[in-house]
Amino acid sequence: MAALTYALFPGCSLESTAREFAMSTEAVCRVLDITLHEIEDWVCCGASAAHIRSDLLGLALPLVSLAAAERQNLDVMTCCSACHSRLKTSVHEFQQHPELLAKVNALAEEQFTAQTRVLNILEVLAREVGTETLATKVTRPLTGLKVACYYGCLLTRLPATLRTDSAEHPRMMDDLLACAGAEPVDWPHRTECCGASLTLAGRPTVFRLVRELLQSARENGADCMAVGCPLCQANLDMYQSDAQAKYGDVPAMPIFYFTQLVGLALGEAPQALGLDRLLVSPFDLLADRKLSEPVGERF
Repeated sequence: MAALTYALFPGCSLESTAREFAMSTEAVCRVLDITLHEIEDWVCCGASAAHIRSDLLGLALPLVSLAAAERQNLDVMTCCSACHSRLKTSVHEFQQHPELLAKVNALAEEQFTAQTRVLNILEVLAREVGTETLATKVTRPLTGLKVACYYGCLLTRLPATLRTDSAEHPRMMDDLLACAGAEPVDWPHRTECCGASLTLAGRPTVFRLVRELLQSARENGADCMAVGCPLCQANLDMYQSDAQAKYGDVPAMPIFYFTQLVGLALGEAPQALGLDRLLVSPFDLLADRKLSEPVGERF
């Protein structure tokens, strides 16, 4: 496999609440010889707050970081699905509307050309590295681990813009974890909403949605869930206990970032992947599947 190099847009969550997503991404990239150069002086993508308040601001914030990556002459890699959506949507809008690009460039005092590719870490592993190549690197197959791959709202929505996977029946994460030895389950809630930021204004709705997702995953045979969105992970991990207290019939289930599971399959230590940062402990499940044992000299 040819060496891969990207400009990393970490975004706000990887620096704070989703630190384990960053840790596991860094570990996986290290094993696969993927070089990441953090974008110099990157700024927040704006997520929902900016583009809801101002279309222009919602485009200008991503442009600042995209222009910095362009100066590095590198494609951009993101981890957070919200960051991915905002950056890729901005590139798409600029390509479709050159007059808008000129306006935002003038506003931000930049010279972005909108030719930069924006890739999610899921795309990088599944397509740029490729599942066949990844399979040759697996030293600890995830044998017997049944995973509900949860894509949520953002990883595949806006298909004309993101072009990441099928909006209704995505398979990329399933295929990636299957090549790592896991058993992805077929379940109907893979693209349903977790409640997102309703934790601020409508927490009971989040509890209900968390319950539905966990019940669906368990009813379809899953031991755990894999996600690629920091907000999805936070809701499903953090509010399981609240949903259990409210409804009494919510199964306990570890909520992994898919990069943590890939990292395990590649032989990385659980601590290096941030598994001890998960609120619903995965260690009993991993021990039962013999997936927390040392491999080679990496421990």
